Amino acid sequence: MEFTLGQVAAILQGKVEGDENQKVTRLDKIQEGQQGGISFLANEKYTPYIYETEATAVIVSKDFTPTRALKTNLIRVEDAYNGFTKLLEAYSMLMKSSKVGVEEPSYLDVSSSIGQQAYRGAFSYIGKNCSIGDSVKIHSHVHVGDRVKIGNNTIIHPGAKICADTVIGNNCEIHPGAVIGSDGFGFAPQEDGTYKTIPQIGNVILEDNVSVGANSTIDCATMGSTLIKKGAKIDNMVQIAHNVIVGENTVIASQTGISGSTEIGKNCIIAGKVGIVGHIKIADNTTIGANTGISKSIKESGTTLFGYVAMDMKNFLKSYSIFKKLGSIEDRIRELEKKQ
Repeated sequence: MEFTLGQVAAILQGKVEGDENQKVTRLDKIQEGQQGGISFLANEKYTPYIYETEATAVIVSKDFTPTRALKTNLIRVEDAYNGFTKLLEAYSMLMKSSKVGVEEPSYLDVSSSIGQQAYRGAFSYIGKNCSIGDSVKIHSHVHVGDRVKIGNNTIIHPGAKICADTVIGNNCEIHPGAVIGSDGFGFAPQEDGTYKTIPQIGNVILEDNVSVGANSTIDCATMGSTLIKKGAKIDNMVQIAHNVIVGENTVIASQTGISGSTEIGKNCIIAGKVGIVGHIKIADNTTIGANTGISKSIKESGTTLFGYVAMDMKNFLKSYSIFKKLGSIEDRIRELEKKQ
C-alpha cells in the first residue's frame, strides 16, 4: 500500500494540514509511529503521543487543537475513530482483493461458471452447476458443493466448506473452517429407543454483507431455508441450527448456540456463550448478555436480558446483589433465632 496524504484525505473526506504529497505505506499505533506510517488520535489519554510520534501523519477529529508544535502532518476529519476505521476497511479490502487468477491444482466443474477478476486458490474445489460472481476470492482448500450460488466480491477463506445448494450474496466474508449448509440435527425417536435420521433437504441463504467467523456452522434447513439476513455478523465458533432466521444487522458473539426454527429480529446484540432454545422469536433490538439462557420468546423490542435462565437485566442485578449478601443475612437470622 502506498498513498499520498492527499489521497488518504480524499478517501476520508478530510483535510490535510501539512504536506499532502508525502506518502504513507502502513498503519501504525500512534505511540509506535514511524516515518511512512499513518496513525490516529481518538482517545484523550493518547494525546501526549501526538507530540512525540514519528508517524508521517495522524488522523484527528476536526476540533482537535494542539497545545505545542507537532512533528507530524494532520488529516482532520469529522470523527477520528470512524475515519481510521474507514481507512482500515479500505486497506483490508485492497489486500483481500489483490489476488486474481487460478492456482494449480484446483478444480472447477465444466458445468459451473465464475466471473471476472476472480481468484481460486490451490486445492480448492467447485462442484457442478455452480454460479459464482465477479471478484470472488476462493482460497486454498475451500470446498464449494453442487448448485451453489455466490454473489460478487465475496471472500471465502482457506478451509471453509460451502455445502450443496447454498446461496451467498454480494460482499460476504466466510472465514477459515466455517461450514455453511451442513445437515441440521434432525432425528426422530423410535419405539425401541433408537433414532431415525430425518433427511435435511433445505438450504442456507446468506444475504448481502454477511460475515461468518472461523469454525462457525450454519445448518441447512430441514425444508425451505436457514436464512441469515443482510448485514448480520457472526463471530467464531457459533452454531446456528436448521431453519433459524437471523435478522438484518444482528451480531452474534463466539460460542453462542441457536436451536432450530428460532427467529431472531434485526439489530440484535447477542454476546458470547448464549444458549437459545428452538421454535421461539426474539424481537428486534434485543440485547442478550454473555452466558444467558433464553427459554421463551422475547416479544418487546429493545429488551436487555442477562442471567440463566434469562430475566430482565434490572431484576437480575437486584437479585444478584441480594444473593451476594445471603451469607451475612443467614448469620443475622441465626442470631435472631438464638434470641427467641
